[in-house]
Formats: sequence, structure tokens, C-alpha cells
Amino acid sequence: MSNKVLVIGGGAAGYFAAITCAQSNENLEVILLEKSSKTLQKVKVSGGGRCNVTHACFDLKQLSQSYPRGEKQMKSAFSRFQPKDTVEWFESRKVKLKTEPDGRMFPTTDDSQTIIECLEKEAKKAKVQIRLETAVRKIVPSFHGGFEVYLENGEKIACKKVIVATGGSPKAEGLQWLKELGHRIETPVPSLFTFNIQDEKLAELTGISMNPARVRILNSKLETTGPVLITHWGLSGPAVLKASSFGAKYLAEKEYDFEVEINWLEGKKEDAVRQELMNLKAANPSKQVASLFPFVMPKRLSAYLMEKANLDGHSNWAEVSKEQVNQLIRCLMYDTYHVKGKTTFKEEFVTCGGIHLDDVDFKNMESKRMKGLHFAGEVLDIDGITGGFNFQAAWTTGYIAGKAASVVVI
Repeated sequence: MSNKVLVIGGGAAGYFAAITCAQSNENLEVILLEKSSKTLQKVKVSGGGRCNVTHACFDLKQLSQSYPRGEKQMKSAFSRFQPKDTVEWFESRKVKLKTEPDGRMFPTTDDSQTIIECLEKEAKKAKVQIRLETAVRKIVPSFHGGFEVYLENGEKIACKKVIVATGGSPKAEGLQWLKELGHRIETPVPSLFTFNIQDEKLAELTGISMNPARVRILNSKLETTGPVLITHWGLSGPAVLKASSFGAKYLAEKEYDFEVEINWLEGKKEDAVRQELMNLKAANPSKQVASLFPFVMPKRLSAYLMEKANLDGHSNWAEVSKEQVNQLIRCLMYDTYHVKGKTTFKEEFVTCGGIHLDDVDFKNMESKRMKGLHFAGEVLDIDGITGGFNFQAAWTTGYIAGKAASVVVI
């Protein structure tokens, strides 16, 4: 029987699995199959072309809470390979990483090509064979153990083990070939997207960001805090992306038609805000509202919210009624918009859904339905919030799958 291990998928998880497998057992012939003409495409575009390699969160419990799906399983997996190990892996290969104020980690070169070249160099050194434009049609368990993998070009490859790292599939049909092997599939839906809002006046504030702000999806328990960015199509920023990630399945059911509430004064209590405004009004009756606005926010945003509250910024505080104060508070703390549609966050398309997690043993990323078949990366029903967490899941699951697949009886 052949001593081949096949890795299907040339993304972050596939590369890491192939390198780990080949380095762990030099007697193996590790072949990576990629259906397109290029590998590591998501690595290339991630973080605006800088590659957000991981996140500087080294507390495993806290780290695992950044995964709306797979929290429990990833906590266990991180005990085998976590962000510290990722940093060490790259730095021992002369790729230094830096941490930004929000915890995201990038190569010091600010260039994703640095990560791509490191992975390609390691794969070459480990003698991993890379085959491009090689699509897999089906995997068939062999009667004598191992597998026969049928390619779209008619070729058949016999191998000992298979690691599937094909990434997220936009549709369930893309995972049908794995369902035919007995695996349950969680229907894929988009995760990490921005909220489309048809509001011309809001669109005029494109580029304005507030941090922190609170995002609440009305008629649900979904609530997040963090930076909110106004864009020409609606709302984005980490707090919105986090809400889209945790609410991926719920918002898909709502067909991306829902109400969102923004609290631009996150951290403040309503009664305290009211008292602050009333005190300001009493102490400065002759001052203009716009020139003596007590909250720290961009002037264009405060002017927009005053207008929304039917409050003339040129009015003196003495002219502002109690009802106008209440209306201003509603706009500052309970600013509601109708969301209709979504926009994928940059090129970083992420799906939730994929192989049901109960069908996988996270000690070795092996299928519970078929021995010798391993999974890594986004093909699993695992996805993280924005900030390097999806790449960390790829490195972790790729490493575990590669290690486990390297143990073969030849």
C-alpha cells in the first residue's frame, strides 16, 4: 500500500497540515491538491493585504469565546496549538510578528507575501508536492485500508490518509461529496458581513467611527460593543462584524431584513446623560447647543443626531424643551435603523456551517465516521470573529490534523 497522504485544499489550513505532516514523518509522500491555479489566496488578501496572522490572546478560555461556533472544541484544540505556538512557529522561521493596539497580529513587513513565502519555503523544504488545478471528485475507502481519491481529470490516487481542508463552501451542495461519506452538514451561511442601510443622510457621514458604541439587534439577544464605522452603504466596524458573526444563522433566517439599534454613548447610563444635559441647559442658557455639546464624538455625527432629534444646533440651550432633551437621548442611545441586506467584509468571505462538529474528534481532527480521514480549517462548522481568529483556527486544526495523519503504519 502507498505511503501517500493527500491534503485537499491549498489555503492556510491545508498548507499548515501538509507541512506539519511532512515534517513529522519524512517517510511519507505528502501531496497537496488545489483545484484552482493559485494557493493561499485568502492569506494574500487578508487584513488589506497585510495578513492578520493571529490574535494576541493567550488565555485559552477567553480565546475560545471568539468563536460563535466551535467554542468548546477550539478550547480543547488550543491546548495543543495556540497563538503563542503560531508566533513561535513563524518567528523561528525568521518571520517576526507585531501586535496592534486591538490585539491583531501582523508580520512586521505589513505584507501578506511574507507569510505566503514562508509557507511555500517550508512546504518545499519538507518535500510537499503541490498540484494546482487538481479538483477532487470523490473519496472512496479502500477495501485494504486507506483511500482511493478520484480526481475530476479521471486520475485515481491511492493513499493512506486524507486531510480535507477545502475551506468554507457558500452552498451546501459544495459539501455533498463529504455528506456521501456519512457526515452531517450544517448548512453554510455567510458570517462577518456589514449591514446595508438605505439612508442618504447617514451615508454622508462615511468614514466616521465611534469607539466604543453598542450594537443591538432588536427582537434578539444579540448585543456587541466596540468600534462602529459608518460607510457609504451602512454600518461596519468590529462591533457590527462581531454581531454578524454571532448572529449569522439568525440573520440568515431573517433574510437580512431586521432592525439594529446603536448606542453612540456606550458606557453611560440614561439617567446620568439626562442629568448632564439638564445641568448644562440650566448653567448655560445663552450658549448654542452645537457649540456646547457635552459628549465626545465627531462634530458631523453630533450634528446629524441633533438634526434627527429635530433639534436646531444654532438654538440656545434655554430654548430646548424637556421633550427635545428626551428626543436627543433617544437618538444618542437608541438610534435605530432598518437593515436590508448585507455586504461581505472586504474579500474576507467567511462562512459558518460545514462538517458537523460532533462528527470530528478534536484530539486528532479525525472523522468519527471514517478512520484515516481528517479535517482542518473552515470546512468545519467553526468560524471566528474578525481579528485573526479564523487564521488561528486554520493553523491549530491544520497542525493537529497534520500531526495525526503523519502516524501511519507502512
